[in-house]
Amino acid sequence: MLREQVENALKRIRPALQQDGGDLELIDVSDDGVVKVKLTGACGSCPMSQMTLKMGIEQRLKEEIPEVTTVESV
Repeated sequence: MLREQVENALKRIRPALQQDGGDLELIDVSDDGVVKVKLTGACGSCPMSQMTLKMGIEQRLKEEIPEVTTVESV
């Protein structure tokens, strides 16, 4: 159920990334709330990708899904 919630939230985040030529792929959601994603396209090589990951994606997921503890890039 947690994975499904994360997937739905990422669907709402994804258009903003795609607008800049990037995207993300959900790799895993652990039982303890760790979300692993792979940044692709322009996001994969962007020097600001860690800021996008933490201040954008992670923050939004935590707001929508309190069970999410952190988001990591793999």
